[in-house]
Amino acid sequence: MTEEYSHEGESLKKVSGLYKDWFLDYASYVILDRAIPSVFDGFKPVQRRIMHSMRELEDGRYNKVANIVGNTMKYHPHGDASITDAMVGIGQKELLIDTQGNWGNIYTGDSAAAARYIEARLTPFALEVVFNPKTTDWAKSYDGRNNEPIDLPVKFPLLLAQGVEGIGVGLSTKILPHNFNELINASVAYLKGKKFELYPDFLTAGFLDVSEYNDGHRGGKVRARARINQVDKHTLMITELPYSKTTSDLIDSVLKANEKGKIKIKKIEDNTSDKVEILIHLHHDMSPDKTIDALYAFTDCQVTISPNACVIVGDKPMFLNVSEILRRNTDHTVSLLKKELEIELHELQESWHFSSLERIFIENRIYHDIEEVKSWEEVLKTIDEGLKPHTKHLLRAVTEEDILKLTEIRIKRISRFDLDKFKENIAALEGKIEQVKHHLENLIQYAIDYYLNIQKKYGKDRQRKTELRIFDTIDATKVAVANEKFYANFEEGFIGTSLKKDQYLFDCSDIDDIITFRKDGSMKVVKVEAKTFIGKDILHVAVWKKNDKRTVYNMIYREGREGPYYMKRFSVTGVTRNTDYPLASDKKGSETLYFSANPNGEAETVSVLLKPNPRIRKNKMDIDFSELAIKGRDSKGNLVTKYSVKKVDLKEEGVSTLAPRRIWFDDTVRRLNADARGTLLGSFKGDDKILTINTNGEAKLVSFDLGNRFDDEYLVLEKWRPNQPVTCIYYDGEKDIYFIKRFLFENTPNVQTFMPSEHPKSFIENVIVDNGATAEIIFAKDKGKERDPETINIDEFIAVKGIKAIGNQFTKFKVKSINVTVPEPEEEEPEVYEEPERIEGDDDGGTIGDLFSGDEETAGES
Repeated sequence: MTEEYSHEGESLKKVSGLYKDWFLDYASYVILDRAIPSVFDGFKPVQRRIMHSMRELEDGRYNKVANIVGNTMKYHPHGDASITDAMVGIGQKELLIDTQGNWGNIYTGDSAAAARYIEARLTPFALEVVFNPKTTDWAKSYDGRNNEPIDLPVKFPLLLAQGVEGIGVGLSTKILPHNFNELINASVAYLKGKKFELYPDFLTAGFLDVSEYNDGHRGGKVRARARINQVDKHTLMITELPYSKTTSDLIDSVLKANEKGKIKIKKIEDNTSDKVEILIHLHHDMSPDKTIDALYAFTDCQVTISPNACVIVGDKPMFLNVSEILRRNTDHTVSLLKKELEIELHELQESWHFSSLERIFIENRIYHDIEEVKSWEEVLKTIDEGLKPHTKHLLRAVTEEDILKLTEIRIKRISRFDLDKFKENIAALEGKIEQVKHHLENLIQYAIDYYLNIQKKYGKDRQRKTELRIFDTIDATKVAVANEKFYANFEEGFIGTSLKKDQYLFDCSDIDDIITFRKDGSMKVVKVEAKTFIGKDILHVAVWKKNDKRTVYNMIYREGREGPYYMKRFSVTGVTRNTDYPLASDKKGSETLYFSANPNGEAETVSVLLKPNPRIRKNKMDIDFSELAIKGRDSKGNLVTKYSVKKVDLKEEGVSTLAPRRIWFDDTVRRLNADARGTLLGSFKGDDKILTINTNGEAKLVSFDLGNRFDDEYLVLEKWRPNQPVTCIYYDGEKDIYFIKRFLFENTPNVQTFMPSEHPKSFIENVIVDNGATAEIIFAKDKGKERDPETINIDEFIAVKGIKAIGNQFTKFKVKSINVTVPEPEEEEPEVYEEPERIEGDDDGGTIGDLFSGDEETAGES
């Protein structure tokens, strides 16, 4: 309530009551009338008013956008700039507005020309699907001078086709665009009672991982990636963009990542026009595969998008998922089609009714009965009396309005009356009425046919642009460029990037983890920082990778000040940062006598020299670490000796004791892995290679590095066997003949091309990488004659020749098909790699066989 106070003739009002509900009113206004779209037609108010205004001005020709904007201001009271921006947004989606002029570039982010320079008109799709005044509910515009639609009668899931973003007061919406044809297919499936799935599709194409899409509901997310191709060893090319990003956004993010040292590039060029083309030039020492991963990890080449499907249903906002929106849109379309049919039926019945009345009026010469009547009331009464004997078959009673329309028939029409034509017209109307009734009785099938007709007319060039793919998870620490130099002060116990006056150790990334070992047998993992205190007597500092099972640490230590000596081999796969781990013993005075870090599980031999002791016959012993099992970091290890050790020296460098790595190819994410996901390629070691062959006849040998990318489609992707001949059956388009060739690949990193013919009609029929294959040739009819199939043993048919050879003619007859059969490969027994024998009591400090204990015990007994 407003309170008033008077002071010397002036009044003071308390206004707390005035603004009590203002915020809620304002929030409701922004949500309902500005930011959030309607679930029924998919438009925000400004978009709906633009479409209505364009329909008002529609005459088949282009209109200046400035003219359309000016007309829209009759309905939208928020200025021309907001209308222009909204209209450009609709036009760039290439669905409802046929544009002419410079409407901006969705790839580069360039804005459209001024409204006075560009033109627009409605597309045929919009005219057919969006408008129908007969089924539109209207309301007064903001100034009361005009009528505007509450919702446009859109008979299509337009909201999902175009997508939308909006920020209201206290809530927002983000619905991603979906594919035109997939939406129609989903609507048809829903009407048929079948299940459907919908995933986003973007005009900027790219890749999309929808594994966590959650049907577009709150809490879900998608990951979008640019398409990056390798042009050559030193050049990458971005040809497609992730959703919501432009070439400017991408280039800026790449340059920032380069400045921060996350990636390392030489230069970047933007050649984008009507197609995206961003060239990234690399330094000679940079791996293209690793750089691609780094671009996804540190730049806008990969973005995460969180959908939030908030829409207006009736007069309030609701959070729905994509499937529910489609179901509501489809049900709404069915109701609109039903309403259109009912209106059409009523119009046809009215037309049939009046045509029948007209026929009765003329055929029975009722117009003669009114020639002598003097008053207008008697004219109407006479016509009504004259019609009554003939109107029993009509659908409804004759009204005064019907009689008035009869009096308006011209004499010329009466004189030219043709009964046969009237009968034909009425029969045609009756046929249409029956057809409309049939559609109403079979409304769902009618709606399905409607959708399929829309798809046939407008869906031809609307194939999916964004490729769905499950992304591999990129470990940023594995692809980050070593952009920092790392130092250590071993005397004082400090490590870091700022200790430039101390000892340089290695280059690393600023997001790496550093593992340290000290002489007291403790270990700690820390982040890369300017300066970190570890503790005095540092033995070893290195970059640490989580889950690294290949790096093995060999160690000999003393338990406590006067305890026995143990040796152990272990790997460190997971730790908590900034935590001290006792690897030797938690007893005070423990000390590490020997330590080595081995990146590939090497096991060296060391000499242990004992201090002089009258009880020991031999004071020097050799220890071969390869005879010791690799265990966890907490294991105590095996007993070396209980006598005092003077020193431990390296005697002989060791070789790796780890088995070759078993590598799998996961076709889902198109990457290699060592975790048994996908198809096993085999066991790899040393210089083993992977052979890839694509459909263009290009082969490449690549390493089995898990960071390599395999984004293309391949005819062959397997472990390379250097002595295994490769067979290619190909069709030469120029000579119109099938050829066959066998050859070996060279061990070279360069691409090797084996397709001799460059004719556009040439193609590879089959590539075979196994012995004992056969090919069955099915011949086509030649001049009405049929030829029996022929089976060829490929190994006997042609010898191994050079990779550049044309090969032999496969057959001179016309071929219908070639069926290749490859024998099942014999299962090879896996290679066995013996691990060091497991000694009883190993975990509780037991001895290591007879290496030392026998001599020691003998010496003790004597």
